[in-house]
Amino acid sequence: MSLSRELQLHITQLKEIRSILNAMKNLAFMEIHKLQRFKTMQGQAVANIERAALDFLDFYPDLAAADDNATRLCILLGAERGFCGDFNENLINAVTAKTYNGVIAIGSRLCSRQEDISPKVIATLEGANVAEEVPAIINRLINTLSALADGESANKAAPTLQLTVVYHDNAANQINQRQVLPPFSQQNERTVHYGNPPVLNLEPGEFFADLVEHYLFAVLHEIFYISLMAENQRRLQHLEGAVNHLDDETVKLQRKSQIYRQEEITEEIEVILLNAENS
Repeated sequence: MSLSRELQLHITQLKEIRSILNAMKNLAFMEIHKLQRFKTMQGQAVANIERAALDFLDFYPDLAAADDNATRLCILLGAERGFCGDFNENLINAVTAKTYNGVIAIGSRLCSRQEDISPKVIATLEGANVAEEVPAIINRLINTLSALADGESANKAAPTLQLTVVYHDNAANQINQRQVLPPFSQQNERTVHYGNPPVLNLEPGEFFADLVEHYLFAVLHEIFYISLMAENQRRLQHLEGAVNHLDDETVKLQRKSQIYRQEEITEEIEVILLNAENS
């Protein structure tokens, strides 16, 4: 096969790869816009719950007392798929040497590197590929946390968990470490209080327990949407660079192919002329 033909074959392969990467880039772009809507709505729900909780705790602050002996766990929210650069590497570096009792790693790509994670990984879960998969992942996470709490009950009379989620947030351009249990740490910073206590149909302790449960589900949804959007934004950037690189390589190969083809045509003409002279 001539050099020009080989280059044309290689160009065709590059174009096929480019088409696949460009389709993946478009999917990431569409997912980002969908997640932006999900994140905005979920953020509003979380803010409403936090306002109600802080108003309630103005009159029942003892219900939010921290347990100094709580088991400190970290949820490390990584990538489920590839093509997102150092997304997982930065998360692993963020928890190194932190004083957690264990790490729950989420995301297949992150879990494949669990030997690099310190503190010890005590549970792993697959991550979400798209926004619609987030609720199912969170249900599995809650079941995992319940199982861990039940395991602690063998050693503690009233086991509690201090839960921190470590995740990418592109809006803040950083990796966030957000404590979700115990919740409502903003209470210590409040200076404005209402004059009258809230009117409740439940006992304060029962109301607060239900409120914490609703808050945990809401805030985990918000965090998962933020992280998944950051993952897709990193993937979009990575794929865009790859597509541009393939375009540049294709142009270079096309030029080289044209040069080789011109040389081959020249050689063919010379052979024809030589045969004509000898005939």
